[in-house]
Amino acid sequence: MAVRIVFLGPLRDAAGSESLEVSAPLDWEGLLAAVAPELAGQLQSSRVHVACAGEVLADKTALMARDGEEVALLPPVSGG
Repeated sequence: MAVRIVFLGPLRDAAGSESLEVSAPLDWEGLLAAVAPELAGQLQSSRVHVACAGEVLADKTALMARDGEEVALLPPVSGG
């Protein structure tokens, strides 16, 4: 029983890998505990979004990923 965490863009560089598998279920506190402290700090920024099972969460602290689901960490988007 696992949840796959996918790191996108610069968050992948910060994590040092493309993905990580952790035990299910996974909530917000579990996500922060599963990643490196520096990355956990970045995830708390309002500019970083979290998607679970293909849906971007309006409130990322409400994360509740179940077995087999994917959690994608979406970095801030720059534009011009």
